[in-house]
Amino acid sequence: MTPEPQSRAGISAFRRELLSRNPDPEGRSWIFVPYDQTSDRIGPLSRMDPADVGVVLVESPQKASLRPYHKQKLALILSNLRHFALEQAARGVAVRHIVSRGSYSDALAPVAAEAGGLTMMRAAERELRLDVARLVADGLIDVVPHEGWLTTPEQFAASQKGPPPWRMDAFYRRVRRESGILMEDGRPVGGKFSFDVDNRQPWPGTPAAPTPPDFPLDPIKAEVLELVQARFETHPGVLVPHALCSTQTDAEALWSWAKTECLPLFGPYEDAMSEQSDGLFHSRIAFLLHVHRLLPRRVVRDVAQLDVPLASKEGFVRQVLGWREFMRHVHARTDGLRDLSGESKGEPTADPGKPGALPAAPSALDAANALPDAYWGSTSGLHCLDSVVDTVLTTGYSHHISRLMVLSNIASLLDVSPRELTDWFWSMYTDAFDWVVEPNVLGMGTFGAGDLMTTKPYVSGAAYINRMSDYCQACVFDPKATCPLTSMYWAYLERHEDLLKDVPRMRLSLASMRKRKPDRRKADRQVFETVSRTLREGRSLGTHMHEDHPVERTKRGRSKRR
Repeated sequence: MTPEPQSRAGISAFRRELLSRNPDPEGRSWIFVPYDQTSDRIGPLSRMDPADVGVVLVESPQKASLRPYHKQKLALILSNLRHFALEQAARGVAVRHIVSRGSYSDALAPVAAEAGGLTMMRAAERELRLDVARLVADGLIDVVPHEGWLTTPEQFAASQKGPPPWRMDAFYRRVRRESGILMEDGRPVGGKFSFDVDNRQPWPGTPAAPTPPDFPLDPIKAEVLELVQARFETHPGVLVPHALCSTQTDAEALWSWAKTECLPLFGPYEDAMSEQSDGLFHSRIAFLLHVHRLLPRRVVRDVAQLDVPLASKEGFVRQVLGWREFMRHVHARTDGLRDLSGESKGEPTADPGKPGALPAAPSALDAANALPDAYWGSTSGLHCLDSVVDTVLTTGYSHHISRLMVLSNIASLLDVSPRELTDWFWSMYTDAFDWVVEPNVLGMGTFGAGDLMTTKPYVSGAAYINRMSDYCQACVFDPKATCPLTSMYWAYLERHEDLLKDVPRMRLSLASMRKRKPDRRKADRQVFETVSRTLREGRSLGTHMHEDHPVERTKRGRSKRR
């Protein structure tokens, strides 16, 4: 393991700063605070006198090496954890910071024994629950409920008719009624629970998309950047120092920007995509919500009180109070998409000695192809895909529609393994944790779990991408004539007709597919085979796709129309 960068004094800047602030640890109760619970406003830490409590924080290079995590993701997690340590020490909370060569359980076992036991809020990630399960079973860790969530398992169960299929809209309506958020006299403000149909406008280029704020680089962040680059040099992605939102002050600055610059226009352009802006009017706070720098309850309350259009308010509330909470309940009730009967009690069933064992791999449509190299940065020739992948490699971020209707859509049309695509998302997105990424990709993005939580596969040809984005303008392919995605869409429907014929929302699409002439259906199959083979070989789609549509290559490896 590469050691931490050292200062001239022989000790890292973080260690030196922590030593200067850290109070006497004697006579305290100790709490294990995971990497995604960096808040003193929830849980036992929020109620205890700082002088009486200590926190145990663990950095695990082993976990960081489990997957090819984006460098920016690792930097965000480490810098948040270290700044949280310093913030707590400044409050008078004692901090024990451990860099473990092994698992979290390996790091915590001796500390728990020495301290007479640790307390922790229930881990959000199944993977971490599995890691510490042995210590919990041995009584060395006392687990209390996670206080960052907005809803309960009982609310989820009461909103559904029983076992799957489960539906988010029923859950969302129930929690809106019970929470009173955007409700008046028992009715939704504006007369309806969802304004989703109003929030599907393409962005015409004006008004200008806001530019996210930069965050100051301090010695702690600089040290983390150096550490990540040295220790995880082979990991994908780019480190962007000015985008490292790591302190509570940074988090408040981003949220202030989002409320002012993004929320007023979030609603109408929620589904729009543009290569001019990777986020348009999205708040970009998902990572901060997931690690609890910003509390979900607080941001929902803030938005409900903003003087912004109702469609924007409701769209944001639906994402946080509705979809985000629905995801975590689905993940818990299915043991991380491993038990699609929905009878899981929310605890891992795999061998506790094997962290991350038995990965969930549902594939309702029997998709099993490998993820193309284009998802790792090779040029595909599909400008929408290349543009979004480039954004993700550079920032670790893109908003939810480019994730669903570009990345997941194209992978689905290629019959890529849902598990392999999920692992890519988990590695590449800064806001991807198991409880949110697995249901989002296995459940929604690929229809891998069938109708467990969605009513149809979210697939489309070129028309949707052309309507909702500006990607097609710079592409070699004409979205109305030569884009292979349209033929791939029809070929997808034909291949999976037997498995989709009983899905109500697919009946019209399947009927349209059946009306295509035999020669067109044959051509659709040929396009699918050609695209699959070309991308599988790591090559870019070119003139062989459409001989009647000549192209020339640019110096950057992309194509353009003559």
